[in-house]
Amino acid sequence: MKPATVKISSVALQHNIQKIKQRAPKSKIIAVVKANAYGHGVDFVASAVEESVDCFGVARLEEALTLRSKGIIKPILLLEGFFSSHDLPIIAVNNIQTVVHNQEQLDALKQAELPNPIKVWLKIDTGMHRLGVNLEQVDYFYHELTKCENIQPQLGFVSHFSRADELDCGYTELQLERFLQATQDKEGERTIAASGGILFWQESHLDWIRPGIILYGVSPTNTPSEIYGFKPVMTLTSSLIAVRDHQAGEPVGYGGTWVSEKDTKIGVVAIGYGDGYPRNVPTGTPVFINGRRVPIVGRVSMDMVTVDLGADSQEKVGDEVILWGSELPIEEIAQITGVLSYELMTKLTPRVLTEYID
Repeated sequence: MKPATVKISSVALQHNIQKIKQRAPKSKIIAVVKANAYGHGVDFVASAVEESVDCFGVARLEEALTLRSKGIIKPILLLEGFFSSHDLPIIAVNNIQTVVHNQEQLDALKQAELPNPIKVWLKIDTGMHRLGVNLEQVDYFYHELTKCENIQPQLGFVSHFSRADELDCGYTELQLERFLQATQDKEGERTIAASGGILFWQESHLDWIRPGIILYGVSPTNTPSEIYGFKPVMTLTSSLIAVRDHQAGEPVGYGGTWVSEKDTKIGVVAIGYGDGYPRNVPTGTPVFINGRRVPIVGRVSMDMVTVDLGADSQEKVGDEVILWGSELPIEEIAQITGVLSYELMTKLTPRVLTEYID
């Protein structure tokens, strides 16, 4: 009997890489492995896909250095850029690429003394309004960067969609048009498509694509990824640690928020918000046990959840419980709870065990 455990499938991971390549056969791939590969284990994911991708994308320098320390030799791109001028010699020595999105970063590159030039991607704000240089600044940054001796000769260009999952709003087309116009007379490879762009906007694939959540077999929307041909890499499981007879009219859990309307059996599952499972899941949220769905009842505790197994239940202590995976799409849990799939995966705590299967 095992407590909360995530099972990570290398077969599903490789399947998803091939599906991504089928969708964008002419584009090179930046595999996004930030936040511990979306909770899947960056060491395992990077080693599993290194031969199938062209670059890795991370958010922080520490994440890039972790990959280098594990023997990853493919290019690594800092998607948020560097945070301090003191990072630049480390970036140069470790052959790490960086985004540049503001004047402070440009000034730091101009003033640095580096052992070798760095590959730079100029981030352009086409409408996300989070990071990136404004459209009217693109020419200035381009000319300043191309004449800087600390930068490799050919820049890259990067932007990010803010509404790629909204197919009829018109904003993605506007962002793509802005990006193409801003870079049309400039030498350098381009990337704007992350998971939503890869799935829904073929014209945005360009030189590079940046699969994140779809690499792990999860949709960027609440539509299950299997609709698009992807397979969930992660299955979150635990075990029944108790099966109890429960009388009608009696409550379960803190606050007595759920009271059974009839005699039933209650199962206690060894997982809770201390493992990263959301505390605010509503009564009725399903789990999967022995080929069927049963509802969570009562409040989620730090270490346990309770489920209504039904009066005729044959479940026993030790039976496996699936919280999400192929049998129960994480997108469905996200829709029920109002917690994004991204957050559900990345907020799992270190006490959740990890098994690498296949």
